[in-house]
Amino acid sequence: MHISPVCVYLLLLVNFAYSGRVMRKMKEYVHRAQHQRAKEHLLMRATSGKAHVNDIKEGVIHQPLDHFAGQSSETFPQRYFINEEHWDRPNGPVFLYIGGEAAISTYSVMTGHHVAMAEEHRALLVALEHRFYGTSINPDGLQTKKLSYLRSQNNLADLVAFHQFISQTYGLSHKNTWISFGGSYPGSLSAWFRGKFPHLIYGAVASSAPIKAKLDFSTYNKVVGESLMNEAVGGSEKCLGTVREAFAAVEAKLLGGNQTQVGKDFGSCKPLEQPEDQTELMQGLADIVMGTVQYDREGAPLTIERLCTIITNASEAFKQEEEAYDRLVKLVKVYQDRAGESCLQTSFAQSVQELNDTTVKPSGVGVRQWLYQTCTEFGYYQTCENASCPFSRMLTLQAQTVLCPLLFGVSQSSLASNVAFTNKYYGGDHPLTHRVLYVNGDIDPWHALSMLRNGTAKADKDRAILIGGTAHCADMSSARSGDPPTLTEARREIEMHVASWLKSATWEHL
Repeated sequence: MHISPVCVYLLLLVNFAYSGRVMRKMKEYVHRAQHQRAKEHLLMRATSGKAHVNDIKEGVIHQPLDHFAGQSSETFPQRYFINEEHWDRPNGPVFLYIGGEAAISTYSVMTGHHVAMAEEHRALLVALEHRFYGTSINPDGLQTKKLSYLRSQNNLADLVAFHQFISQTYGLSHKNTWISFGGSYPGSLSAWFRGKFPHLIYGAVASSAPIKAKLDFSTYNKVVGESLMNEAVGGSEKCLGTVREAFAAVEAKLLGGNQTQVGKDFGSCKPLEQPEDQTELMQGLADIVMGTVQYDREGAPLTIERLCTIITNASEAFKQEEEAYDRLVKLVKVYQDRAGESCLQTSFAQSVQELNDTTVKPSGVGVRQWLYQTCTEFGYYQTCENASCPFSRMLTLQAQTVLCPLLFGVSQSSLASNVAFTNKYYGGDHPLTHRVLYVNGDIDPWHALSMLRNGTAKADKDRAILIGGTAHCADMSSARSGDPPTLTEARREIEMHVASWLKSATWEHL
């Protein structure tokens, strides 16, 4: 995709880069790993004569492009999946899996903790893909003009229409209790759907849900630092200290004019010619650590334990002591080998070119779409401008937000008001919800924007679960033999809440 002369001019002026290219790759890596794990889980089930992919129904519902424009007739196709295998017709409950910033698949209604609970409670399983992600998008949907319809409020309205569609299709009534499930951003949607439409959703599970929008999310990297010290997951004070030392050394070499050597050391795909390319490198190095913490033991190329072993030289106690810089070089090489990356992409111009591409990709993570949502609704920019951050001070809020005007014409000065509107509309970290269960792992940086305390009202006195030693959305996976006891216990608590909701709903519907 061609970059306009204006964009090129802006690129020459800014000395910073947009964060997250390596993090995006890690997210896609984890996405693929989880799909592979789901496939293996299904193969095991198939040997016992249980569900096959052919049993899943896939369909499309045509939704208004804008639910709030009465005269508009434009629509888009929204994909859904249905699994009737466990359903106790006609009055069994309905478990709704909410899609987010990536494509959904048959696995959305075939594997996971919500599916295990659906089997126990004889529930109908349905999943709806988020508008403008996966195949739920028109061919011109990634053009900036069309992205204006990509708002969480429109997606909640999509869920309302889908609820009506499923209810009509299956002849459901008030006796069919709906429970919603989601993780990460969809976890927020699960909570908000229950909050805004309590007559449709009886209860909601919101896993790793950042319900508070935050422009400068500096706390993310504060939690990363704390997690690197967590001995329960293989961290240590030495690990965090060495990470700090390593990043300071990289920054010193760049400021000292050794860009060419630094680029070679870390396997940069192209020379670090521009200042913004150097910041892109620093963000990529930070992403490796950030992504390892966020997805610890959930399918990322590295775990915290492995990262800390490499960065502290713990596995080579009798060899010559290496500098922290050299250990970071080694860590990056291990990451590249495991992730199948031949080099680190550090060209800011190339990053802009990729994000300017409006070709619809029907699978994987929707990068351009999610960036647009951060600019217009959520922020979530993971900065490094205070002492709690273990990385480089080159990772500023200005660096994180430069693509908003560059790609979408959303001014940086408007971002704070966009975030403020989101928090006012949904309630921020004081959401007007009850019968919502917020589940988080304590090493997951996103837990800092979720609900961590129980309510005072009787209906909400047990609404928060914080799981020791677990990462992002860990509770949503199917149980595995190596799960820590804290995760197993948390799943039991979730099951108890869901069972309690269904029981109370049955009494109410008598």
